[in-house]
Amino acid sequence: MVAATSCFYYAAPSTSLCKTNHLRQNQLRLGMFGTSATTRKPRIGLVMCSNESIESESEDGWGIQDFIGGDLVKFDLGKWLSDVEKYKSLAIYTPHEGGYEGRYFTRLRYQGYYFLDLSARGLGDPETTLTKVHPICPAHVGKQPIARWYFPPEVDFRLSVLPPDAKGLIVWVIEAKVLSKAELQFLAILPELRPKVRVIAECGNWRKVVWRPLKEAAGLTEVALSN
Repeated sequence: MVAATSCFYYAAPSTSLCKTNHLRQNQLRLGMFGTSATTRKPRIGLVMCSNESIESESEDGWGIQDFIGGDLVKFDLGKWLSDVEKYKSLAIYTPHEGGYEGRYFTRLRYQGYYFLDLSARGLGDPETTLTKVHPICPAHVGKQPIARWYFPPEVDFRLSVLPPDAKGLIVWVIEAKVLSKAELQFLAILPELRPKVRVIAECGNWRKVVWRPLKEAAGLTEVALSN
């Protein structure tokens, strides 16, 4: 009961309820108000939860996204779609708890894209796996003979079976932070080799969903190429 009461007074707007001496003693014992409980002003107003910087946590920096919740409405979906078409390959950074990238995934699917989901761990050489006939050795469990099977290029095979009304193919690579710079550079130029392909690589984590061109993350900018 004491824990529930403390949570109520900490998270909700303060009211003019009269606190009994017993409740005040519990608050002092829990360390909620310290020794200046009699002189401290009560908390008034809503508690703002925002992913922005400390400078934006003022009254002027509040927006509707601070009251709706980050998992309900995404105000940057329009920019997301335009950047996918503009840069064709993006490095995306998502929150650690996961799930937020699903809305960006779904919006691309609504646009008519089909998806090839890959994990960077165990991918091997991206160029060989995605654009060339490549061998795969199945697990033999110590009893079967060691075999080697050959598979068609992952990207080219899926491009050949896309429906006529498909807008393109999205190669979505999770855990791309384990890839080397050379492997990221190939993923960045893959849309130039296959014009109907777009690449989204999850290259790390951040407090909210952010992205930048994959060429910039892989060091393929004009400044880097000129050196």
